[in-house]
Amino acid sequence: MKLFNGKRAADKILKELAGEIKKAKIKPSLAVILISDNEASKLYVKLKKEAGEKIGIKVTEHKFSGQAKEDEIISYIKRLNDDLDVNGIIVQLPLPAVLNADKIIEAIDPAKDVDGFHKANRKLLEKGKGNFIPVLPQVILTVLGAALKNKFSDKKILALVNSEIFGQTLKATLAQAGAEIEYLVRNTCVVLGAEKEIKMADVVISVCGCPNMIKGESIKEGAVLIDAGATRYHDGKVVGDVDQQSVVSKASFLTPVPGGLGPLTVALLLRNVYLAAGNLVKK
Repeated sequence: MKLFNGKRAADKILKELAGEIKKAKIKPSLAVILISDNEASKLYVKLKKEAGEKIGIKVTEHKFSGQAKEDEIISYIKRLNDDLDVNGIIVQLPLPAVLNADKIIEAIDPAKDVDGFHKANRKLLEKGKGNFIPVLPQVILTVLGAALKNKFSDKKILALVNSEIFGQTLKATLAQAGAEIEYLVRNTCVVLGAEKEIKMADVVISVCGCPNMIKGESIKEGAVLIDAGATRYHDGKVVGDVDQQSVVSKASFLTPVPGGLGPLTVALLLRNVYLAAGNLVKK
């Protein structure tokens, strides 16, 4: 089984980005909206802060409790939209089920939507345009292309996702490269109800945050596994959606957790922040 080295790919991007930021003599800034105490979300924010600090991008965290009201969050985002010192804004997904993710993300100025999830940017994406290509879907497409040598037409690709908005965005992003996918929104950390689909899939993409949910007996022989889920335990251990030990003799390719998609996702997000800073400076 081949393991993808995301850190190596990310380090190359970050090194180039640090040089570009220094040359441009700007100080890009990213505001991250974090709602609730989801351990995986806190880990992602921490990684963004650390990477940003190394290359000259300021990453600030804006925390809300899981009981925060939509109007309160949206009002805060609008203030960030008007803040000329803020170049990019993201809402860390997933959100608590009581909140409307689409409504909250749509409050972001599309020119500062560096995650690429705003409805206006998603519509442009379907036309091959858009301010920013959605970061995690872009990373998944990049890795998937490498694993399949960009031959998607005869492959059955299944995505297990934690939100409808992400499923739609992932599908639109991969469609631009000719990759057709099916996606299932999973609200529970078991494969019940999706066993047949998983077993038939040549590629399984999992973005659920469900530790070791995908096991060897669940997958097709030679399956490509793209693990974009991460759960962080209180002892600091980070575990993906795929049970690596049980799939090692059956899968042909895996993005491990940690060290797989995470570092590359952070690098491409920070590149979007740099691009947003350049656009705002020009304006």
